[in-house]
Amino acid sequence: MSELALDDLYDLTAITDLALSPDGERVAFVADEFDSQADKRRHSLFVAPSDGRKEPYRLTRASGASSPKWSPDGTKLGFLAARECDTALRVGVSDENDEEDADTADADDEPKTQVWIFDLARGGDAQQVTTRDEGVREFDWEPDGERLVISARDPTEDERETLERRRDDGPIEIERLQHKADGVGWLDSVRTYLFVVDIETGDETRIDTAYGAGTYEPLMGLQPAWGPSDRIAFLSNRTEQPDDSAVYDVFTVAPDGGDLRQLTDSDLRITQPSWSPDGERLAFVGGHPTNWYRPTEVYITETDGEYESITAGLDRTVAWNGSPDWIDDETLLAAIGDEARSRLIRCHVNGDPAERIFEEQSEYSTISTFSASSSASESGSDIALVRTAPDATRNVFTTNSDFDELTPVTDMNAAFEDRELPQCKRVHFESGTEDSPETENGSIEGLAFLPATFDLDNPDTHPLVVSIHGGPMSYDTPAFNFGRTYWTSQGYVVLCVNYRGSTSYGRAFSEQLRGTRGELESEDIINGVEHLVDRGWVDPDRLFVTGFSYGGITTAHVVARTDQFAAAAPEHGIYDLYSMFGTDDNHLWAEDEFGLPWENIDQYREYSSITRVGEMNTPLLITAGENDWRCPPTQAEQLYVSVKKRGVPSKLVVYQNEHHNVDSPERAIHRLQTIEQWFNKHDPDHETGTETEP
Repeated sequence: MSELALDDLYDLTAITDLALSPDGERVAFVADEFDSQADKRRHSLFVAPSDGRKEPYRLTRASGASSPKWSPDGTKLGFLAARECDTALRVGVSDENDEEDADTADADDEPKTQVWIFDLARGGDAQQVTTRDEGVREFDWEPDGERLVISARDPTEDERETLERRRDDGPIEIERLQHKADGVGWLDSVRTYLFVVDIETGDETRIDTAYGAGTYEPLMGLQPAWGPSDRIAFLSNRTEQPDDSAVYDVFTVAPDGGDLRQLTDSDLRITQPSWSPDGERLAFVGGHPTNWYRPTEVYITETDGEYESITAGLDRTVAWNGSPDWIDDETLLAAIGDEARSRLIRCHVNGDPAERIFEEQSEYSTISTFSASSSASESGSDIALVRTAPDATRNVFTTNSDFDELTPVTDMNAAFEDRELPQCKRVHFESGTEDSPETENGSIEGLAFLPATFDLDNPDTHPLVVSIHGGPMSYDTPAFNFGRTYWTSQGYVVLCVNYRGSTSYGRAFSEQLRGTRGELESEDIINGVEHLVDRGWVDPDRLFVTGFSYGGITTAHVVARTDQFAAAAPEHGIYDLYSMFGTDDNHLWAEDEFGLPWENIDQYREYSSITRVGEMNTPLLITAGENDWRCPPTQAEQLYVSVKKRGVPSKLVVYQNEHHNVDSPERAIHRLQTIEQWFNKHDPDHETGTETEP
């Protein structure tokens, strides 16, 4: 076995989207791969037989390939991708000037995301179905497979002129409240509509009654779902002030735009509508529109609009990629966050309580996504899922609805089999007051990722990296993670604490953090570290802490509270809640938890770590994305200048042209390398104690 090297990132394949064919005999999935020469993340679409007897085969590699969806008869596979224009669409161009213009446009403009379809019965390359100037966001199949419903922006002529001025570096002019979104950019007032598209001809018909408006449209989309009853479900925010509300309602409409019905009452933040096989019911995931700490739940609605939760009794949130998927007219599957892992549940429409299934799932594995079939053949599979563990990268497995056994379909990361992969141990420790809601095994749970050679019976002390998750409405799981694996291969123990505010432990545990900042999370982190010190697993003089996004926020609060860490790296965080308001894209969240800043100045100041700079003495590496509008880079600059003026050793790293996440492989490697060098520089036992340029 050999240590993991940073360059091994280029050998990693990460499976993301997944779709099981209607007959259950094939699995389509999207895998992210890393191109070292182009310094890009590549997306490939694969298909594999569900019985695992043959290797997956690559259908295409295309920018942004995502959302594979089988046609109802299983003969075609649609997907989204930003590929070069299908040359078949330009056959027959007679005007040479027009053809020359088209070639010039292709050369100058990046291709937009469109719908493409592989005809797997006939073979050949994918057919481009849409040619939207602004691209396509989502799509779904008509029940007979001859048409699609898509969601796409459709600017008016005046709006087109405005967009062109923007692209020519003209002024940004905005009148709407939600003026920007991370990863999207400056927003505008262009509406997104549903269109019905004929697959054979490409003809489109706009459904004028089906449109989106609201704050979260760039992030959530309309999520169209075409049901067996020939009605299209979609989501829209049609409150009086859509930019001032996170409400999303379910609507249904006929394909010709008639008979628009609103099925919900503007009391939920809804995602992921899914039709029952008979078209009589819709399932969807619903959450509280303002209190995001409350667990999201699976709801069922009849076509008359009555709806109710069928998972409330579990007191667990639906996992992000755990959308409801029907296996028959009365039963559906979903995934929940449950005690620091994602797992499947079976839900019933007859009133029976939802139940956890796949009890054989190890407590040290987690499911990242799944897909189910309601019409699998005798030789097919009912369920496909992607599973991972600390010592196992993401791979596809299939099974039947009874979960008799899992059949491996992919082995995408053979190169990692001879690398030192971590052990994982759940740890529990007390933190907070006696009346704090507790998990099953103790007040707070953490996941300790240990070097492969770590001896639990006779432990030696190791340096520690505390890695704090973002959210905060999220949770760390026992999953393979390249960064954690790199740290353990270098001899570190990595501690991930599911602090108060994390999901997967129920509403009471998560909701403790609502309306406060800094004290609860930092206390849980510090107590988790002390727990590992007391166990003799880590060296108290070689403690380091880092976190990304909300993890960066918490890192700053931790070092304001204690000097026990040798160095820290708050990444892409927020440190001044008052100056943040209106400069990020999360004004609704801030207002719900803290009110409006001009009405609650003291509260905004109290929960901002920038006001405690005088208590920060730990050397800080502070990072940011230049175009990050979730946690603006000015936040990092404020913290950096403030601690620098106090003489605290500090360094600022800003990733140019990056949004909230660091996406390119070269920068992902630079990020880990820079943090490691910062920790080495301030590690009292490190050999050199000096920093080298990455």
